[in-house]
Amino acid sequence: MSLPLVVALDGPSGSGKSSTARGVAARLGLAYLDTGAMYRAVTWALLQRGVDTDDAAAVAAAVADVTIESGTDPAEPTIVADGVDVAVEIRSDEVVRHVSPVSTVPQVRTHLVDLQRQVIAAATPGIVVEGRDIGTVVATDAAVKVYLVADPEARASRRAAEEGGSDTAATAASLLRRDRIDSTRATSPLAKADDAVEIDTTFLTLDEVIGQIVALAEEARS
Repeated sequence: MSLPLVVALDGPSGSGKSSTARGVAARLGLAYLDTGAMYRAVTWALLQRGVDTDDAAAVAAAVADVTIESGTDPAEPTIVADGVDVAVEIRSDEVVRHVSPVSTVPQVRTHLVDLQRQVIAAATPGIVVEGRDIGTVVATDAAVKVYLVADPEARASRRAAEEGGSDTAATAASLLRRDRIDSTRATSPLAKADDAVEIDTTFLTLDEVIGQIVALAEEARS
């Protein structure tokens, strides 16, 4: 019996991970996991509890009691925190402002990495997992590892469009701030795995990016 196919898709915010990962999963008939949504869901749950997200000790003490459930259908992915569907809530400005300090706390990352590995292990015939540390930490033995990049202007334009036409300059500044936090944190920093294929999505269409990754996955399957 063949092993489940795991496609690890990493990269900074605005590089096109979510749309690409869902498209690849749909094309290949695989499950899909958005690990970024899990961090935002934990952040939402902590805010609901009145936890100071800048207090690492308080976050570390509270996170173990937070329950997260991630739906893995690429057509309709779901995210539930403490029994509440938070698919809309995790996109709020408040959650986005607070997710960076929460995601740097080692206990948060340990808690969610354990959950992510459970989802991956249960996925048949395989799964596409997107995030910032999938190929380097969560699924180091993934058959396919891809690192998406794009120039800052393209990333800011895409993210601003996703957020309903928000100010591109402000979005660019926010993305650069998130890059600094993600790539310098002590635990599981954003990094390209040594064996990952880098794809620059700046001048590629979504279908072109999906096609390149599907080709890599089909090669790995053969």
